Amino acid sequence: MAVPSTHEVTQLLVAWSDGDRGALERLVPLVHAELHRLAGYYLAGERKGHQLQTSALVNEAYLRLIDWKNVRWQNRAHFFGVSAQIMRRILVDFARKRPRVAGKTAHHVSLDEALNVTAKRGDDLVALDEALTGLARIDERKGRIVELRFFGGLSVKETAEVMQLSEITIIREWNKAKAWLYRELSKEK
Repeated sequence: MAVPSTHEVTQLLVAWSDGDRGALERLVPLVHAELHRLAGYYLAGERKGHQLQTSALVNEAYLRLIDWKNVRWQNRAHFFGVSAQIMRRILVDFARKRPRVAGKTAHHVSLDEALNVTAKRGDDLVALDEALTGLARIDERKGRIVELRFFGGLSVKETAEVMQLSEITIIREWNKAKAWLYRELSKEK
């Protein structure tokens, strides 16, 4: 199958937002490969033997996306940003529910490590999620940029498009957010 154009995906998203169920049926095969790639990216950093598989993560994300009845999709980047956020929530919820070994504490990593390996253990993902939640409380825009760039895998250009900001603003805010998260994740708890 040929790679769908951004315009084609955006048109189908808008049609789906307008209530066209046929648009959803035509959209799913076009975005499936990218969602699968995104899920694989997240799960590649998880521990071996992780109970959640790539297809299961994609399917769970689909189920949650379809439940979003009143969303007004802006474009392809918006859709994948929301999809990434949903996958992040699924993985964090899964990590929080995982049984803990008595006496073990959460392992904290630097943001650089997290950015390179996508939080190899569930505890790392939880720590990163907590830090990102803290960032969003004090600066919602920076939190959203990190979510779109790190969890959504969006480029600077795509993030700028979703947030309706200039690319240089995205770069500046991204760098400030990484520095803040690095400090937070480096603190002894």
